[in-house]
Amino acid sequence: MTSPWDLYDQLIDEIPSDITVTQIHTDGKWRRIASSDDGVGMAFGMNVQSRPRIADDPSELIGRPLRDVAALAKSWNFEDAGIGMAAINAYHSHPEVALARGFTPCEENNWARTFHPYAPLVAGKRVAIIGHFPFAAAAMPDAAELNILERNLFEGDYPDSACEYLLPDMDYVFISGSAFVNKTMPRLLTLASNAHTVVLGPSTPASPALLHAGATTVISFASAHPARLEDGLAGRSLRGMYDAGARVQLSRA
Repeated sequence: MTSPWDLYDQLIDEIPSDITVTQIHTDGKWRRIASSDDGVGMAFGMNVQSRPRIADDPSELIGRPLRDVAALAKSWNFEDAGIGMAAINAYHSHPEVALARGFTPCEENNWARTFHPYAPLVAGKRVAIIGHFPFAAAAMPDAAELNILERNLFEGDYPDSACEYLLPDMDYVFISGSAFVNKTMPRLLTLASNAHTVVLGPSTPASPALLHAGATTVISFASAHPARLEDGLAGRSLRGMYDAGARVQLSRA
């Protein structure tokens, strides 16, 4: 019998034991972790702390094995979980690791154009997007249905609990990698098993394990420039975070 934790455990266990954490940043929208092999990982910050924190002072995690910090991804305190997913991505989304596993750079290194390549593919199809991406609807105008599911609702969105009812009937499902942080990713992949399913965004590990778990395509962000990423996120470089890395993708054959 499989467990929802299997995907998390695989991502954590594959991290080499000799890589350590060199930086942690918890300000702003993204949680970021840099590692001793020049990796840097991001994950969406969810400041939801109903459960006790494991990492009361994140700076105390500096110097710890990256694999140990990655285990925080399984925490039910989502602030901890964001740090854990950033640690997972510091390894899996290191460009050398991602490219060695078959990931290739996306044609456009531009987040706002993530959905444009899918416009002809989704024409006349039923589409669901997990996460409110403000530019998605305009990029796919010919979809027969476009259903946006979101926990923090905007006008016209479905609440995220609608996934149980909507996803099994969709042709294309796009899932934000932030679903790893709130632990919904394994269930969303199961519900979307009949669809062409794309897991995307900087919170997404560049790992083939996601394909084995049910995704059709994985789109991640790979960087080996922690300082440059901080400059980009702070607005100190022309192209922002994309001066520090590139969007990469891998699909099932």
